[in-house]
Amino acid sequence: MKRIVYLSVIASLLLGLTGLGAACGPTPTPLGPVTFLSTQLRPVEEAEKMRKVILAGFPAKVDFIPEDTGPFTDRILAEQKAGKVTVDVVGGLHGDLPPFIEAGALEDLTPLLAKLGDRKFPAAFLELGRMGTKDKLYYIPWMQATYLLAANKKALQYLPTGANQDALTYDQLKQWAANVQKATGEKKLGFPAGPKGLMHRFFQGYLYPSYTGGQVTGYRSPEAVKMWQEFKDLWQYVNPQSTTYDFMQEPLLAGEVWIAFDHTARLINALKQKPDDFVVMPAPAGPKGLGFMPVIVGLAITKGAPNRAGAEKLIEHLTRPETQAVTLREVGFFPVVEATIPKDLPVGIRMEGEGVAKQSAAKTALPSLLPVGLGGKGGEFNKVYLDTFTRIVIKGEDIAKVLDEQAKAMQKILDETKAPCWPPDAPSVGPCKVK
Repeated sequence: MKRIVYLSVIASLLLGLTGLGAACGPTPTPLGPVTFLSTQLRPVEEAEKMRKVILAGFPAKVDFIPEDTGPFTDRILAEQKAGKVTVDVVGGLHGDLPPFIEAGALEDLTPLLAKLGDRKFPAAFLELGRMGTKDKLYYIPWMQATYLLAANKKALQYLPTGANQDALTYDQLKQWAANVQKATGEKKLGFPAGPKGLMHRFFQGYLYPSYTGGQVTGYRSPEAVKMWQEFKDLWQYVNPQSTTYDFMQEPLLAGEVWIAFDHTARLINALKQKPDDFVVMPAPAGPKGLGFMPVIVGLAITKGAPNRAGAEKLIEHLTRPETQAVTLREVGFFPVVEATIPKDLPVGIRMEGEGVAKQSAAKTALPSLLPVGLGGKGGEFNKVYLDTFTRIVIKGEDIAKVLDEQAKAMQKILDETKAPCWPPDAPSVGPCKVK
């Protein structure tokens, strides 16, 4: 079987691809139950696949608890403060973990990494796991994902003249959607702007970097004003049901939309069920490049974990190549290790893999990390982007006025959390500042 390595562009930009260490042997003694708290795989279907498929064969009971970021952060910090730790393993995005580092709530996993050397983690992912330190490792890479465009093949005939589907611009996306509407009489472009959709990640990791080169510092810049005007112009061709869409796979399958942007895990069912009907392509590029958001998820062990041995064994299980392949097949998150991909892997997943590779390899690729250092304020930070979108695009308010007002709300969050700037914004001394 062909061996496939899915690596974020961060790996190639920061440190290249290397592996470490020596093989990890099986634990000889029985394990007690392991409590696993995670901000990932929260949807019911994903959580059930985690419990019944991905964890199948693990030699102990695992209490897998998916939780929103706010309660997730509060629980870990409260248990540490009270000295009554019940959680063994923490699974979260890179940006979920800094509050725990500051509170001294996570173990150094450098010794565990030495046992997992055969995993061949990308060196850049391990560098991210050190969270700015030189001699400590606070999380082991678990899985990765990103966001892509998916399109019904029926839409391809309406691509603008001269457009390359794998190298679109936002202007070409608008023209494409306009062409489709003119031909069909229907608005066939869709975004996940529903109550539980991930539209805020589109703004943070895609639109803003593509137009301003950053995620925060240029929030109310002239480039941002131009960006919002152009996105508002594009929105006239967007299916109005987009404000109800949480996952784009359903409207793609139903034919309500022909072109859709979403997280790989939220497109996968459409690609699995009807791989011959769809194509996958990178997100569009803007004046500053192809802004995109690689999503890095890590596994950590809490300080004072009641079942440290079980926690280490669970991390060993979840990072095995065969488990990584199962995770890819079941929930659409891509491996962070070299993994032998099963022959029966759905064609749709392979399609996404090709899209991930094309996006990260684009000449103008501009990777943007998920928000870092916001802790329990992450939801409020996301809301700033969503409120800006609602006021400008849906309600038609003045762009510059809205950006000035929302920038103040954003700055308040950054000041309260003391969160420094993160890529693609340049590093800052102290809290990140909106210019």
